[in-house]
Amino acid sequence: QVQLVESGGGLVQAGGSLRLSCAASGTLTFSSYTMAWFRQAPGKERESVAVVSWNGVTKFYSDSVKARFTISRDNGAKTVVLQMDSLKPEDTALYFCARFRTSYSISENERDFAFWGQGTQVTVSS
Repeated sequence: QVQLVESGGGLVQAGGSLRLSCAASGTLTFSSYTMAWFRQAPGKERESVAVVSWNGVTKFYSDSVKARFTISRDNGAKTVVLQMDSLKPEDTALYFCARFRTSYSISENERDFAFWGQGTQVTVSS
């Protein structure tokens, strides 16, 4: 069974940075699947933040984080990282790592992701 464990969340002042990591286990084919970060703020629906293809070549970002967040992956270490810079209070949310349902496919649709971590809280103070 695929397991995803997020780390790196915390409390930071506006304008600061955080680096989220997601470690995958229980899979021998991590390098075949698109990975993503989603977030959910209180009272809001979960939304896609950043997506990276299985080979790291294709990346999608939501308009709200473009130019501030960077997604990357290390297939050898089975990790996905979200570097978050210039953080804003509106970035406050529970951040989830997710793995795509099928290999060698990509989209930003939450329904296409089959495995999810428990989430890590990011709080940005003004």
